[in-house]
Amino acid sequence: MQVTIVVPKGEVNLSSITGSFEILTRANIIWQKMGHKPMMEVSIAGFVPEMKLDAGFFSVYPVNINDLDRTDLIIIPSVSYDNELIKENEALINWIGEQHSRGTEIASMCSGVFLLAATGLLDGRNCSTHWNMSGDFKRLFPNINLQIDKLITAEKGIYTNGGGYSFLNLMLFLVEKYFDREIAIICSKIFQIDIERTSQSPFHIFKTQKNHGDELICKAQTYIEENLSGKISFEDLASKLAISRRSFDRRFIKAVGNTPVEYLQRVKVEVAKSTLEKGKKSIYEVMNDVGYSDDKAFREVFKKITGLSPLDYKARYIKEPVIVI
Repeated sequence: MQVTIVVPKGEVNLSSITGSFEILTRANIIWQKMGHKPMMEVSIAGFVPEMKLDAGFFSVYPVNINDLDRTDLIIIPSVSYDNELIKENEALINWIGEQHSRGTEIASMCSGVFLLAATGLLDGRNCSTHWNMSGDFKRLFPNINLQIDKLITAEKGIYTNGGGYSFLNLMLFLVEKYFDREIAIICSKIFQIDIERTSQSPFHIFKTQKNHGDELICKAQTYIEENLSGKISFEDLASKLAISRRSFDRRFIKAVGNTPVEYLQRVKVEVAKSTLEKGKKSIYEVMNDVGYSDDKAFREVFKKITGLSPLDYKARYIKEPVIVI
């Protein structure tokens, strides 16, 4: 099969190009050493003969994308999203759409999903991207079901993944799909990638959105953030803001993207995460600081949002001192 890693115009993440090329190429070599015929031919292609990356320290020389007779899988690397990205890559976006209509499968890494979404192929479907890009993505593509907690989504020959170096997990997913589980495990050991990782929730930093233009909801957000340790009644808060509870909830969801209760939980958990990372307080103290008196409820909400228990989350960032006797 022919695999094409495309090189979009703009700021492209070089590691997502070289990393995917190296993993798929190594998988192909291992596959052949086991006595099989070559599974893949991997190319790097684009509409420009040279792409200088990382302040000009590196250059990529893609083959001319128009010279490709066919491709079975397109891989879109991570890119730096800005307002010009889609406009600058109209030719590539059209090409991707045309290839898909011929049966080509597509995988996008991190913010590369903006280019995939611009084809219209994700409308009504699930996808993932870096959690830090979720606001811009939802604004541009409201008809796509963004699954920001998912590390990888797979739906009818279209694959996406979360942010940063989680593209390595997407590559293992593709290796298992096109080769087999054994090859994927071998690659995970060679490249030292956690093959069982399925969520990017532990790495999510919740950012409060206040640029939505609804001043009343901004006041509500500020009140919530300044009263985390106490019990908040949203009935009372709506009354203070001279609005019915139903209208308050509707406007809050429209402006922020979460219900008031969800927003409160996320802010509490974000504060708890930050405190746990410092390691100076016990989990019980952190729980009380953010207004929880029921440790079971705190653990359940924390795990629902981060994918980890408070204890496991703390252990990720705080190492116990080594005592030498």
